[in-house]
Amino acid sequence: MAVATLGPVVLDCPDPRGLAAFYTAVLGWPEDPGSDDDWVEIVGPHDRRLGFQRVEDHRPPRWPDPAHPQQFHLDLEIPQGTADEAERRVIELGAVLLAGNATPTSTFRVYADPAGHPFCLCVC
Repeated sequence: MAVATLGPVVLDCPDPRGLAAFYTAVLGWPEDPGSDDDWVEIVGPHDRRLGFQRVEDHRPPRWPDPAHPQQFHLDLEIPQGTADEAERRVIELGAVLLAGNATPTSTFRVYADPAGHPFCLCVC
C-alpha cells in the first residue's frame, strides 16, 4: 500500500511567472488560475503539475560542476527528427545549450532553463 501520491514537481527560482511562461511555451501546459507571484503551477495531461516557487537567493546549479550539483533534472521527450527545431525553439525561449550530442548516436541534448535548472530534450 502506498504511503503517498506524487504532487507537483517544484523548481525553486527567482521569478516563478517567468519560468512558468518558459515551460508553458515548451510543454504547452496552461498556468493554473490559482497561481500567484510566489507560487505558480502549470497543468498537463492527467493533472500532472510542474510548480515554480520564488526563492529570493536562488543559486542555480552549475552543470556539470560537482561543487554545485544539479540535484535533479527534467527529461522532456521530443519526437524523432525534431531535435534541431526543438533546440532552436527552447533557445529562442531563453534556454542555454549545455551539452550537445556527445556522440552521433546520442538521443538527448542538455540545456539550462532561464533559471539555470538543467533539462534534457530526449528523442523518443
